[in-house]
Amino acid sequence: MKKLKDRVAIVTGAGQGIGKGIALELAKEGAKVVVSDINEKTMNETVEEIKKLRVEAIGVKADVANVKDVERLVNTTIENFKTVDILVNNAGIFPFAPLLKMKDEDWNKVLDINLKGSFNCTRAVAPIMMKKKSGRIVNIASIAGALVGFTNLVHYCASKGGVLGFTRAVALELAPYINVNAIAPGYIRTPGTEATTKYIDEKAAKQMIESVPLKRMGEPKDIGKAVVFLTSDDSDYITGQMFVIDGGWTVH
Repeated sequence: MKKLKDRVAIVTGAGQGIGKGIALELAKEGAKVVVSDINEKTMNETVEEIKKLRVEAIGVKADVANVKDVERLVNTTIENFKTVDILVNNAGIFPFAPLLKMKDEDWNKVLDINLKGSFNCTRAVAPIMMKKKSGRIVNIASIAGALVGFTNLVHYCASKGGVLGFTRAVALELAPYINVNAIAPGYIRTPGTEATTKYIDEKAAKQMIESVPLKRMGEPKDIGKAVVFLTSDDSDYITGQMFVIDGGWTVH
């Protein structure tokens, strides 16, 4: 029996990378997936991959920082699938910028998408879940901000540290009916992280991987499988927690 059979999941930022990995793993466990992304092309590609698994899926283009977009995302989900059982707040950006050269718009954009986006989506689905006294919310944080700091990413670290605090507070407010948890990924192989290699040389990139005790980068499916656990009945007694998935990098 698939762990998430017939449950309805919304995954934001699911066009590529971690979000796509999460959407695919949820689908493999039988969930009907609403794939949301600002990039319509990659969003539709994820939808097609899910349909190949013989699972229902739709795509809804949305900017999570925009309240109207989020309302449309949730309304479209209800129109197609009648309910929402799972929300994964994954949409996020991490443009590199040094503090002393960071512009107001740089800061605002990252906080709006990474933190306010989680607030917008959670606020929109929570009444649906509370009414039926059941639901799962997983927020994708990061080791950056939640556990350690990174240079040139003060806005990102602030947003992800905020996601952790948001998770804990929301878990208290929405208990006992909705379980709310966070995942803090480490160095995961995605189009976004691969694009950052232009900021470091090949030797530094190799050293970064060597510093991970498991001696490899994580894959999107590593995060996806953890989301499956946190959205299944296996995690009934877990809420308000952050799960670090970084190959042991933050242990030392």
